[in-house]
Amino acid sequence: MRIFLQKYPATESAIVTLYGSLAKTGKGHLTDKVIRETFGAVECEVVFDTKTALTTHPNTLRIVGFAGGKECARAEVQSIGGGDILFDGEQPAALPDIYEHSTFSQIKTACTLQEIGLWEYIVQREGADLEEALARIWEQMKRSVAEGLANEGTIPGPLALQRKAAYLLRQKKDDESKETRENRLVCAYAFAVAEQNACAGEVVTAPTCGAAGVLASVLYYMQQRKNLSDSDIIRALGVAGLIGQIIKTNASVSGAECGCQAEIGSACSMAAAALSQLRSMDIDQTEYAAEIAMEHHLGLTCDPVGGLVQIPCIERNAVAAMRAINAVKLASLLQGTRRISFDAVVETMYRTGMDMNARYRETAEGGLASIQGL
Repeated sequence: MRIFLQKYPATESAIVTLYGSLAKTGKGHLTDKVIRETFGAVECEVVFDTKTALTTHPNTLRIVGFAGGKECARAEVQSIGGGDILFDGEQPAALPDIYEHSTFSQIKTACTLQEIGLWEYIVQREGADLEEALARIWEQMKRSVAEGLANEGTIPGPLALQRKAAYLLRQKKDDESKETRENRLVCAYAFAVAEQNACAGEVVTAPTCGAAGVLASVLYYMQQRKNLSDSDIIRALGVAGLIGQIIKTNASVSGAECGCQAEIGSACSMAAAALSQLRSMDIDQTEYAAEIAMEHHLGLTCDPVGGLVQIPCIERNAVAAMRAINAVKLASLLQGTRRISFDAVVETMYRTGMDMNARYRETAEGGLASIQGL
């Protein structure tokens, strides 16, 4: 919306029409509220068109601007996941725009030839400003966890769902095992971020808002448990970002396009790769961890109850965060036994998403979303 107003500053009022998954889940994602807030003083009408069949991306909207009572501008916009949008036929920025390699296999070969790790590879291509940018991202992740833990009460929407992050944090028992404590804290942090998202709070798309709690919770927990520096976390964030970009380039991180496997599955892979970096695991082990994390989310449907990012979305963040930790542990134990590449599982995820009935993508029409009376 800001880009539209920058392009067409004469706009006095606008009509924004949401199509596809945006129309079917827009109210649950507070999309109309955010659109109106973003347009500010410019009067805006938001229309939910759930009938028009799309031939483009399932997350599509059309903006028509008016000045002096007449149409002055028009734009069609696609939300392709990960916070990225495309205006009027633009093409998504591909990984080779910054990196000459677009698959994990190619990147691994380049690293092996130079005898460097993934973080060093990233810095070579991204430049010196990368750490500063990642530091800002990490600060926001920490704020999202802290704010989520500090807030209680009911999440907006007809489900009247209670916020549970602070409740989980308080559930410490005198005889609590280390494993139980880890699970409880990681879940509390994941709930905190996911609940912030459900309440229109500020979160980091990692790779999406709906999956924002996975990577943030795992890194937040590990920094506390291991007393890691922000520099350590920043390097892990860089590796996570590389994994996310590989998935986005070769498949999708959009629940509307490929189901929840593309959101939560990708977030789990990113978190597993980040943990591998923190544990100084080699590239093969990192690939194995990221592959396990994605493989065991294949086919996961996107079925938000009532179109709201609450059930099962919030719990999925916690489950995926724990799965990322387990994927890394398993990869470290089974080094050298992997038979499936990360690239292969990413390709499989995309094909699975394309084969998936549209009801089980982000449309709130099938699966858990079809349960009545919640």
